[in-house]
Amino acid sequence: MTPGAEAPAIMLVAGEASGDAHGAVLCRALAALAPGWRLFGMGGARMAEAGMDVVLDLTAHAAVGGSEAIGRVPMLYGAYRRLVGILGTPPRPRALVLIDFPEFNLRLARAARRAGVPVVYFIPPQIWAWRAGRIGAIARRVTRVLAVFPFEVPLYRDAGVPVEFVGHPLVDSLAEAPSRAEARKRLELAEDALVLGLLPGSRGREIERLLPAMRDAAIEIARADPDVQFLLALAPTVDRGMVERRVAGGPRIGIVERDAHAVMAAADLLFAASGTATLEAALLGTPMIICYRVSHFSYRLFLLLVRVSWIGLPNLALGRGAVPELYQENVTGPRLAREALRLLADPAALAAQRAAFAELQGRFGPPGVGIRAGRSVLRVAGAAP
Repeated sequence: MTPGAEAPAIMLVAGEASGDAHGAVLCRALAALAPGWRLFGMGGARMAEAGMDVVLDLTAHAAVGGSEAIGRVPMLYGAYRRLVGILGTPPRPRALVLIDFPEFNLRLARAARRAGVPVVYFIPPQIWAWRAGRIGAIARRVTRVLAVFPFEVPLYRDAGVPVEFVGHPLVDSLAEAPSRAEARKRLELAEDALVLGLLPGSRGREIERLLPAMRDAAIEIARADPDVQFLLALAPTVDRGMVERRVAGGPRIGIVERDAHAVMAAADLLFAASGTATLEAALLGTPMIICYRVSHFSYRLFLLLVRVSWIGLPNLALGRGAVPELYQENVTGPRLAREALRLLADPAALAAQRAAFAELQGRFGPPGVGIRAGRSVLRVAGAAP
């Protein structure tokens, strides 16, 4: 770069906590591969820590389901207009990298193409699960898709979308996750303790809908076995006080901040809100029960649009129901407790989940996902090899 020249830039856009985590993997790789380039855009604390200049952060305001998102429309529109303004004002970024968040990001992709900015989609929309019709919009607006599952490649290729399999960023994110023994030592748990972990989600509305049922289940499980220990992984986007109020009245539940991987690795079984955390737990080999609860309207919309039989990402990636899933009115304390006690009393059922997770690990690609994705982004951005 010549003295006084504007540093080439890449804009990245993530709108949820999971996208922020995945984006951080890519940001670290881009910073290593192209140290003179500026990384900026919409993300959260993890992308900021990885070297991105965060101009907008919506990660603490993410919603689950259709009706939950309605109240966020003004905020989303404001963020969209600001990003469109940046894309349309010279010097434009060399590339726009979209990370999940499809309803917002596909609209932004259209604006980017109109502004002449190439678009890379990292963690692309799950067209194999729902709303397959979006493939047309992706073909028109996206320069390259970076697929995280091998089976996504032919779906995009057949639709004429340039696609490259890079693997799932969780493979890189989990590279430094502790082993079971290390996690138990870190959390001061006995090696032979029976531990149940709670992963109630990264959004306030998820906590409101799922945590009371998890607490009630903990009450029943503690009655059946007073020696069970409970740990809750607190997402950085969730207020601790809100969680403490919703676990009050139950057995002691240790709240662990900024160490969700240790909770996942240390637990014998997890109650997990449907989302990226279920994939993380699966790759760490920890059995779980997946919980999903949204408004009645959102659930009816989900049933109309989704083409698969499962909600949990491990089951979707495996193509079969390896993990128990509880939806909507079935997410109750008694039902969760019964399912947990059944699994804890059945070593074969727990072993079957672990075997399925070992199979899953082989589908996510080898480590180095961030570097592979970063190189592809830089090629689209016109960087020298």
